[in-house]
Amino acid sequence: MKQETSEQLQLLTQAIIQGRVDESGPLAEKALASGRPPLEIIEKACLPAIEEVGRLWEAGEYFLPELIAGAEAMKAAMAILQAALKATGQTLQSAGRVVIGTVEGDIHDIGKNLVASMLRAASFEVIDLGADVKIDKFVEAAVEEKADLIALSALLTTTMLNQKKVIELLKSSGLRDRFRVMVGGAPVTEKYAREIGADGYGESAVQAVAVARSLVQIRR
Repeated sequence: MKQETSEQLQLLTQAIIQGRVDESGPLAEKALASGRPPLEIIEKACLPAIEEVGRLWEAGEYFLPELIAGAEAMKAAMAILQAALKATGQTLQSAGRVVIGTVEGDIHDIGKNLVASMLRAASFEVIDLGADVKIDKFVEAAVEEKADLIALSALLTTTMLNQKKVIELLKSSGLRDRFRVMVGGAPVTEKYAREIGADGYGESAVQAVAVARSLVQIRR
C-alpha cells in the first residue's frame, strides 16, 4: 500500500511537470483516497513539481507554453487539495499576501496573470486587481487586504511611469514602510526598478516568485 501511494505521488508530480491539466486534479483525488493527508501531498508532490517546472524554464528547456501548462496543472491539483485541507480544518501556511495588477492605462495582462498563477502555486495568497488599475486602488487594496507585497506590471513605456506613481503615493501617504513593492513587465529593467525606489524586480514569472519570497522574508 505504501509503495502504491508513493507511486501516486510520483504520477501527480509528473503530471504537473508535464502540464497535464486534465490529469492533475484526478490524480490529486486518488492520492487523497489512498489515505495521504492533503498537506503531505502538497509538500511531497505539488511543491517539488512546480519548482522543477521553474528550474526547467530557467534552464531554457521549457518555454512559455510549458510554463503556463505547469502552472495550470498545479492550480487544478491545488483546488482539490486545498478543499480537502479546509474540510479537515487545516490550512496551508501562506508564503505571504500579494496585491497584483497591471497599472493604469495598460490593458495587457498575460504576463501579470502568469505571475499571479505562479505565486499561487508557490503558496502565496494573491489578490489580483486585474488590468488598467488606478494608482490609488493598489494602495487601498494593500491596506484593506493587509498585504505583504504589491506587484506592479507594465507592458508599455508610457504606463511604466505609473509604477513610480504608486510608490510615490505610498510615500506621500506615509505607507511606504508597510509594503514591499515589486515591479516587472517588458520595458521594465532592474536599473529602472532601483531608480523608482522599488524593492525588487522580476524579469520572468519564475524570477518574480523568488523575488517575492525574499522580499516577504525580509519584511517579516
